[in-house]
Amino acid sequence: MSECSHVVFDMSSWLGKRKGWPVSLRHGLLGLLAEGPASGYDLTQRFEKVVGPVWPAKHPQIYAELGRMATEGLIRIESEGPRGRKAYEITDAGLAEVRRWLVETNPEQALRFEPLLRSFFFWLMEPDELAAHLERESASYRKLADTYREYGAAKDRGDFGFSPQTQSLRVAVEAGARIYTALADWAQWAAERSRKQ
Repeated sequence: MSECSHVVFDMSSWLGKRKGWPVSLRHGLLGLLAEGPASGYDLTQRFEKVVGPVWPAKHPQIYAELGRMATEGLIRIESEGPRGRKAYEITDAGLAEVRRWLVETNPEQALRFEPLLRSFFFWLMEPDELAAHLERESASYRKLADTYREYGAAKDRGDFGFSPQTQSLRVAVEAGARIYTALADWAQWAAERSRKQ
């Protein structure tokens, strides 16, 4: 048994018990459909490009959720094309649901973030392995932050227009830039700290 096996670190009281939050792929899809009708394929592509970095979803999950939302009356088939390709549009009930989600529910604050989970077990790595790992992580986060900053600059120049959707995306892009910058700084700090041990 490890000499550390007696250590119990319970963060649940620090983080709080968080249950019952509405975490839903459907709201992301409803939000995208509020912009206009789209096929399942188009939604999958748009979801991956716009929402995917913060809320990843697989192709089958998206199609299954579209089926459920159609059954529940939140969306409907706007048109059918060749080979059964369906374009969906949001209904009044769907628009009311996404607005209810935005206004009446509290967003989940817990992070499900693998790099943070791994950090709890860094003590199992050799210091040189850890430093190299963290330096790669820092570089990766900086690259992502730079990408978000480039998108932000393009939006500020008006490259994508000034619609309400674009303005909302600008806010999201700024969050991405700031979060990845903070993660890059954290990984660099941890790498320097690991070298001193």
